[in-house]
Amino acid sequence: MTILGTDSIFTSMLQDGPFAVGDMPPLFHPFSKESRQWMSTLNDDPLLKTKYRAVRNQIFDFLGISGFDAILSLIYAPHLRRQASERSRQLLGNMFGVPAVPELIERHLQEYARTADNVINSLRRKVLAPYSSHIETTNEIETMHDPVDLLLALFDERFHRKARFEAKRKLVLMGLAGSIDQRERETLIEQKFADFLDFLNMYVWSPNNKIGDLEISYLYSKHAPDDFRCTEVCVLDENAAREIRPVAGEKLTLIKRRRFLDNGRDIPIYVTIRKKEPSAKVLKLLRKNEKNPAVAVDDELGLMAVLNSIGDVKRFVRHLTRSALKADSFMTLEDISDTLTGGVYGGNATGSSAKTPMLKFFARLGGMRVEFIIHTNRSYLNYIYQRDVAHDEYEVKRIFDTGVAEFLFPVDIYHLDMTRIRSRQLARFRKQIEEF
Repeated sequence: MTILGTDSIFTSMLQDGPFAVGDMPPLFHPFSKESRQWMSTLNDDPLLKTKYRAVRNQIFDFLGISGFDAILSLIYAPHLRRQASERSRQLLGNMFGVPAVPELIERHLQEYARTADNVINSLRRKVLAPYSSHIETTNEIETMHDPVDLLLALFDERFHRKARFEAKRKLVLMGLAGSIDQRERETLIEQKFADFLDFLNMYVWSPNNKIGDLEISYLYSKHAPDDFRCTEVCVLDENAAREIRPVAGEKLTLIKRRRFLDNGRDIPIYVTIRKKEPSAKVLKLLRKNEKNPAVAVDDELGLMAVLNSIGDVKRFVRHLTRSALKADSFMTLEDISDTLTGGVYGGNATGSSAKTPMLKFFARLGGMRVEFIIHTNRSYLNYIYQRDVAHDEYEVKRIFDTGVAEFLFPVDIYHLDMTRIRSRQLARFRKQIEEF
């Protein structure tokens, strides 16, 4: 299933379908040529007719009206708009399971709007940074957080076509953000994240170090000229690293390491722990053409670890299971894939590389399910630097190859050639990676 195809569950967003945003809102001109063409496309496809009725009825129910003619009254009568907004907030609060407190519902809606804006701004900051001004959201739409205001902007002739599309897009993204927020509250993800950190600090990391005590080290590596894979790596302390001046084909990579105890031996480990941000979860739902976060987002909690050797990797995994027992919890490892020791990577995510070496699994313990990705120093350097493997390249590929870039920024509105931009951005990130 693709987000841009006929099986997209986001049909109302597609610019090559019957719900495309045109130069003028067609519903106020029922006998225009554009309206007749639009209705003819519905008559040819019974499924689209069903989807149209569903969308239309949702709009009427949400606004508390019985026909499109009433939308004009809401647009130009402030008191009617206020009434519709107050009613819609209560409806949305009940739908997303937010307690019926007006101030609380308002705060959640503002947060959903902020998440929707962050989805676009996160792409402007990195994957589409050179095109930031091209895809910047219209000021009036970015400042809106009331769903009624956004919906009415879609039907308001005073708004430019781009602004009306962005209003619809923001509504869709806010809906996904609301589903994610509801899921997080149901699964107590914030509490589980805090519990996971407590588990690591109490049972996993060495008691000889204070919480947050990190040892600064550097990985000094050499890379093959054909694909920039790591061919040699050694660990340096701060003083030794100051004497190094990398040349072409070499990298000096900072890592801040903790330690864990194994049979009385202190073993260094670089760790980064994350709770996936709501905007990242929204993008994942779009990439997977899915609206249900319980189905699409299975990696809410994650830990990536880097160790000196495969032997240390094995020691760390065993240390984890023993630590869970100390915390009075059994730990099981699920969905294991291991390419550190020569296995074949079984991931099927669009844009991912079969050449990515890592140990990956989900650990179930203490009422949590946490994704672990474990590297050696060499595989970690390949993960961030190797051609066709590097994570920065993967980020570009998955946004473009899943159709999300074109979905969020359709060519007829933003006038961007996504195929050419994909190639340019891959080349740009590759140049940044290989610079010394």
